Amino acid sequence: MAARNGRTVRDLRRGNRTAVLQRLYFDGPLSRFELGPATGLSSGSVSNVVADLVADGLVEEAGSVDSDGGRPRTLLRVAPDSGQMIGVDVGETRVRVELFDLALTELARAERPLTPRGYDVDGIVRHIRDGIAEVLEAEEAAPERLLGVGVGVPGIVEHTADRGAVVHGQTIGWDAVPLEELLRSGSRLPDHVRYFIDNGAKTLGQAEMWFGAGRGARNALVVLFGSGVGACLVTPEVEHGRAVEWGHLTVRVRGRRCRCGAPGCLEAYAGAESLLERWREEGGRPPEDADEETALTAMLAAAYPPRGAEPDPVALAVLEETAEYLGAGLSDLINLFQPERILIGGWAGLQLGARFLPAVRRHAATYALRHPADKVTIELGRLGPDAVTVGAAILPLADFFAEGGRRAEPPAQTRRPAWRAALEERLPH
Repeated sequence: MAARNGRTVRDLRRGNRTAVLQRLYFDGPLSRFELGPATGLSSGSVSNVVADLVADGLVEEAGSVDSDGGRPRTLLRVAPDSGQMIGVDVGETRVRVELFDLALTELARAERPLTPRGYDVDGIVRHIRDGIAEVLEAEEAAPERLLGVGVGVPGIVEHTADRGAVVHGQTIGWDAVPLEELLRSGSRLPDHVRYFIDNGAKTLGQAEMWFGAGRGARNALVVLFGSGVGACLVTPEVEHGRAVEWGHLTVRVRGRRCRCGAPGCLEAYAGAESLLERWREEGGRPPEDADEETALTAMLAAAYPPRGAEPDPVALAVLEETAEYLGAGLSDLINLFQPERILIGGWAGLQLGARFLPAVRRHAATYALRHPADKVTIELGRLGPDAVTVGAAILPLADFFAEGGRRAEPPAQTRRPAWRAALEERLPH
């Protein structure tokens, strides 16, 4: 039966379940009495929804509090063990896979290091599959309890009707890679377990907005600073964030060649890979055969040695120039989007940390228009190196909440693609 606004009774029930689950998740434990004003539902609706969620095993009691002269009120919370999610970070130095409970407590993790230029598609798919199998086995988890697998990747992610998520990763040599289809075709997971694939900067932004330094902000930009640079824009109109290819803004005409092939991109001056290349070109000596994270640590140690030691002037000059490029790049974001908050994350952003931040703020204020620059704060993210993985796990969790705590039916192509059905018909039985 449809309501006057076109919503069915089923839609209304799902919306009520979503409202209660989200309030308990973000603000709980709460009593039934508190859930009424928090969700805008009547006391009768709250009681019915809570009873439904308790029967489904999604909500449980969490103690009690005294009321004003009456019986103690029972507190409720989302049951952490009522579901699990997997988050995957296809990063620049490793593929990280983590298994979480519903409260986003880490239960198990697996990591696969990547060699330089190690973005072979088959290799990445194998790392993800093996990592998923490893974390499920380590926790002896039941795949049927999984709400989904979230994957954060570099590049632009296009969601198509026939092939699922397709990744356009120009900087890593991926041209329209049907990653969802590839993962699904050899998956050992049940068909109900969906893959949620999106840009890594967006999953970082999702994590910081839900649980980190972005909480409470209506208009924010979360910057991922690693081998390259990217950003996620969050506004009231774009609640779950939109990936912004910030690293490929042109900052110098006929400038250094970027990994994407174009000259003068911000990433060619502010990304960790280019930062280390410029140190090398000027005579710096990163450790032999070191990965980028280790090399950047060595560069920082050379530029900012212990008290009494002489700093490496080349390393110091390159780092200071990089801070100016980052500040100038942030000024573009400030002028374009006028955010109230900018958060810097990613492994390189976290390494450079507070030492870099004052200079970046100073340069951003110099290059930006005064009015929006006066209104923005620039801070570090709070969730550490696992932020992309946490954000990836949030993708299936957010979908689960939107469905009122019920698994959405996977799209037809993820259940059994036509090409797979045709292949199976030819196989001997």
